Amino acid sequence: MDRPLVLLSLVVLLSLSLTVRAADPQPEAPPQVSPQATLPLSEVVLYSSGVGYFQRDGSIDGHGHMELRFKVDNINDLLKSMVVQDFDGGRVAAVTYDSRDPITKTLKSFAVDLTTHPSLGALLGQIRGESIEVAAPNPVRGVILGVEQKQERVGDDKVVEVEYLNLLAQDGLRSLPLSQVQRIQIANEHLDAELRQALAVLASGHDTQKKTVALEFDGEGSRRVRIAYIIETPIWKTSYRLVLSDSEQPFLQGWAIVENTTDEDWQNVRLSLISGRPLSFTMDMYEPLYVQRPVVVPDLYASLKPQVYGEAMGGREEEPVVAKEGVLSETRARKAMRGDFADEKAEASRRMAFPASAPAQLELQQGVASVAQATELGEVFQYAIATPVSLARQKSALLPIVNQAVEGTKLSIYNERVHAKHPLNGLRLKNSTALHLMQGPITVFDGGAYAGDARIEDLPPGQERLISYAIDLKTEVEPLAKAEPQQLVSVSIRKGTLIATRKAIEEKTYNVKSRDQKQKVVLIEHPFRSDWQLTEPSEPAERTREVYRFAVTVAAEQHAQLHVREEKQLQETVQLTDSGPDLLAFYVQAEAVSAKVKEALQKVVALRDRLSQTAAQRERLEQRSSEITQEQTRIRENMQRLAQNSELYNRYVSKLDQQETEMEKLRRDIETLKVTEDTQQRELNDYMLGLDIS
Repeated sequence: MDRPLVLLSLVVLLSLSLTVRAADPQPEAPPQVSPQATLPLSEVVLYSSGVGYFQRDGSIDGHGHMELRFKVDNINDLLKSMVVQDFDGGRVAAVTYDSRDPITKTLKSFAVDLTTHPSLGALLGQIRGESIEVAAPNPVRGVILGVEQKQERVGDDKVVEVEYLNLLAQDGLRSLPLSQVQRIQIANEHLDAELRQALAVLASGHDTQKKTVALEFDGEGSRRVRIAYIIETPIWKTSYRLVLSDSEQPFLQGWAIVENTTDEDWQNVRLSLISGRPLSFTMDMYEPLYVQRPVVVPDLYASLKPQVYGEAMGGREEEPVVAKEGVLSETRARKAMRGDFADEKAEASRRMAFPASAPAQLELQQGVASVAQATELGEVFQYAIATPVSLARQKSALLPIVNQAVEGTKLSIYNERVHAKHPLNGLRLKNSTALHLMQGPITVFDGGAYAGDARIEDLPPGQERLISYAIDLKTEVEPLAKAEPQQLVSVSIRKGTLIATRKAIEEKTYNVKSRDQKQKVVLIEHPFRSDWQLTEPSEPAERTREVYRFAVTVAAEQHAQLHVREEKQLQETVQLTDSGPDLLAFYVQAEAVSAKVKEALQKVVALRDRLSQTAAQRERLEQRSSEITQEQTRIRENMQRLAQNSELYNRYVSKLDQQETEMEKLRRDIETLKVTEDTQQRELNDYMLGLDIS
């Protein structure tokens, strides 16, 4: 349809929906509405599982009414978690909320279907047979027969389609172009009401982002009321700053990142942060559910990923003694830092102008204090913000939750799969605070300057984790692998099966070279395989689910070496009845085979040889019998062409007689050998099945 006709249809629809007949009844007075209660937000608890607890507290007098607006996506969480309380003798009368049936389903229930964005002609076509009054421009009353399209010429060479409304009027049939219709009034009051109600449903569907939840409180006098619910929120996150020094204890500062993504400002609310992992899920109760297919994202290799190190499964051995330069002291003293790192160019210029001045210590605790009070709540850990928090809607905030010294020891961490040549600068960090440190990024400062970024997983109080933050270019590691041939360990025989135990050996040597001017500890990570046994060194410094860790002390500008040897037991089974003589001869001569096993194998070889000789003799006799049979067939064919009184015929008769005598003997000998062969086979089988020798 042309754009002018569409616009005209919309104008007519609008005028139709707004037309009020004089016969329409006057609207009734609105019902009495309960006074709107005010329940401000008083408490917010954010969880690291993606939900938040919101609590509203206030007072109400007598019968009260309150409405809350929620995002559509939060209604499901609200329905399964909302708690409403009316204290001091009151009660909750009702909780109602807008349903969310598909709007098309609702529209299809009306007499006039508006689901397909009908044009004016299509709309009138749906109410054929109804009486209407049309202003075109003079008023015309009639019954709708239908709407048809006619082609009309516009200009010399253009043809357009125009919709005509066909009516049965009092004076006969009328056909009116819809483009000239200014107003249409439906005579059927019920149908007119249905159309208006369908339009109202369409209008209500425009606000698809929010739904209203209404609460009714019933009681007498002034009472305390509370509404609490859990809805989806962004997880609160943590980020840390860690200051390292060769002479001071590491200092850790942690910040909680909190986001108010609601449509309401937080005004002086009690804020708590929970670091546990409570299970939480959503269940869609509005629309049909579809199986969600996973989104596969291709791996991107842009830079070296920050490493996250697993926790040791057992107790950790004492670290090797390290020179004074490589150990962080236990004192808590700090020196004030001078300098501004906000502008990197200014800092670079300052260093170039004063190359001899060393960076001052970074004093994080000055001017910042933790605002969180830590509390352990069962299986979770809570940071309760000590002072009320105000945060505008759609704003975020950084709140300091950790600000104190921790224990840690510098070292280098080498893993061939992370970087084949260099280890990473790292720290063995111990959570010596009373707080549960949540996972997050750590920005590391060493000697007053930025040293790199690290990641850490959840770290309860008293536990240790490794972190790494930069490549240690002053240290180089060369891994050299060596695989030795498998060694035969032992041989046993169980019921005719030879079981050979072999030992696979793998060795790897790590050559470590340090160009640093101070002694350091290199923690070498070697893959852990549960089916391999570590034989050298006898014990690692520690073991995780995936790696062994070996601590290697390297003197300043010196070399060091770590030799790792692992063994694995392999078993090979051989059926003695199917094994070849060469294989049995190998095990008879092997040094690892016991004398009893060798004796048993030799007897097996002897019994098999005897059986083989009997079988070979039988096969020779059977071959001779076959040759005689073929010869007799040839002779009989020749005799058929000879006279019976000829000399050659008589010679053939004599030869057949001799062969028959020989065949009788062969048959007897073959049968005898078969019996002997069966006896020897049973003797061999009985002997092998009775073997149980290690």
